[in-house]
Order: sequence, then structure tokens, then C-alpha cells
Amino acid sequence: MTVELGQPSAHVAEVVMNRPDVLNALSTDQVRRLGETARKLAVDDQVSVVIISSALDRAFCVGADLKERRGVSDDDLGRQRRVFQEAFDDLRALGVPMIAAVEGFALGGGFELALSCDLIIASTTATFGLPEVGLGLIPGEGGTQLLPRRIGLNKAADLLLTGRRVGADEGLSLGFVDRLVPEGRARSEALVLAKQIATKSPISLRAAKRALNKGFDVDLAAGLEIENSAWEEAAFSIDRREGIEAFNQRRTPQWPSWEVSGR
Repeated sequence: MTVELGQPSAHVAEVVMNRPDVLNALSTDQVRRLGETARKLAVDDQVSVVIISSALDRAFCVGADLKERRGVSDDDLGRQRRVFQEAFDDLRALGVPMIAAVEGFALGGGFELALSCDLIIASTTATFGLPEVGLGLIPGEGGTQLLPRRIGLNKAADLLLTGRRVGADEGLSLGFVDRLVPEGRARSEALVLAKQIATKSPISLRAAKRALNKGFDVDLAAGLEIENSAWEEAAFSIDRREGIEAFNQRRTPQWPSWEVSGR
């Protein structure tokens, strides 16, 4: 099994990559399993937060499995490309917050997998890079689009055009690493953060993520319309009354949207 799906805590799911022999290199089968897992999570209304992590200390994911690509025809490469695109699209389409917990190498498609998440928690061992231009390629799973949206065009160009590797401390300085933690603590700290997020209204979390993602690169007027639509979804939902009552009663909310799901 190359991808494992667990429930480490209430309303938190963890996707764990585990191909130790190749440091979680992304084979076609590995990526297909990631896509299948994303589609399962998309219809699980009990999940509020998803963590993507690795069972390995040395690597989060070192990118595409280039041994698998050796000698393939253009047609075969095109077919594999569609598998990768569909799986990454499914991951990015998840409506709930996603957290990448990065230990060790996050290179190429591995870096893009982390960038597909809303937050990146990296340990001091983490190393990031997009080396594709040195292989006759360019990043193809969102790297040229996701990275500049996080750190700006010129800083992204520095990493994309040189293919150089950067440590977690530089990643934090550049702005694509959100929290830097000690060695070996990325998964545990991601779980702490995920549990914190999962206490919030599930309806509000989905609405907030949608407003952030859809409104980021549009003009202000369009962005405010997107925000208003998301606000209405949350404010007129069954969770809003409970949230206000719990605040005034100084207690933890018991979100009725969980009960409506029937589980």
C-alpha cells in the first residue's frame, strides 16, 4: 500500500505516503491512489481537516518517479500526465482545509503536493525545490502557478529558473512555509493545528476556504461578492445560532451540521 488514509482525531483525516524504497516518488499508481483518496474525502462530511504527510523521516516526497518514465513513449507520457493532472485537481478541489506536514525532501511534484495544501508545516530537516528545468521539463502540477501566488513572481522565478533547493528556514522567510518546527515534529504539530481548526464550524471552514481561494486573484469588487456569498452560506446556516449561543454561554460549540449528517 503506497497511500494510507487514517483518522488520527475526530474530524481530522491524514493521508500518509509510504514508499520507503523510493522516498515516496510519485509513480502512476501512487498518484492514482492519491486521487482516489481525495475523492473519498470529498464526500465524507465528517472530515473538517486533512493532513498530508509521510511515514518516512528522510522525505515527504521526492517528486515524480523518473525510473518509471525512463524510455516511455510520448503517448505513454501523455496518458500518465492525465492521471497526474486529475489527481492533483481532485486534491486541490477538496473543500476542507489541508495541511502538509513536511520532513526531509519535498522536491518537484512533492513540493507541488505541499503547495496544493492550504498550510505547510515544515521541520528543520525539510528541503524544498523545483528541479524540473534541469531535466528538460517544467513543474506541471501547479508549481508555476501556486508558488508565485504564495511568494510573489520574482522570488518564485528565482526558484523555478535555477531549480535550486532551499531549506525550511529560507522557506519560512520567503513565505511558503507557514510554521517551522523542530526535527521530527511536523506530523505531531500538524495534528495539533488540525485539531484546533476542526473545532470550528464545518460549514464556516468550507465557506472561508472557498472565499480565500476564489477571491485571491480577482479584483476587489468581485472578491467582495465572493466573500458575501460565502458569508451568507455560513451566516444563514444551522451552525450560526449554535456558535453565538456557545460564545455567550462560554462553552464549546456542538455544531448541529455534524448531527444533520446522521453519523
